Amino acid sequence: MPDESHGPGGAPLGDEQLSSLLGSQRFGALATGTGGGRPHVSTVRYAWDPAQRVVRISTTADRLKVGRLHEDPRGALYVASDDFGSFAVAEGLAELSPVSTEPGDEVSRELLALRPEPRDAAEEAAYLRRMVADRRMVIRLRVTRLYGTVVPATRP
Repeated sequence: MPDESHGPGGAPLGDEQLSSLLGSQRFGALATGTGGGRPHVSTVRYAWDPAQRVVRISTTADRLKVGRLHEDPRGALYVASDDFGSFAVAEGLAELSPVSTEPGDEVSRELLALRPEPRDAAEEAAYLRRMVADRRMVIRLRVTRLYGTVVPATRP
């Protein structure tokens, strides 16, 4: 139960709780900067690697977020709990992988690892071919700052 002394703003979450929240979700909002100083926000599917403190995001080379991260590698991923009672923000510098160019190359294997579903050999081969055809790549957000809060439930 959250500490009520923090008032309506909520109580800060510890690093372990934040990491757990990031690991429990699959979708978040990635914020990147624009040339004009405004944020660009896009919904992304991601995977959290707590040991390496890296968020991995599958994307295509032609997406706006890729261009923005080429210009300025700073990014932040916002993730909320299922009930929106708590949230985590993972800030860091993005590293962009090369585009997958051959089924089974290092990038397509990294993309394959982002899929949680079990798959057979034929499905895996088709997926690897699709990663090349789609010009897929990986955004690796190397997290340097992690913060968030839990907001107490409103009483009736």
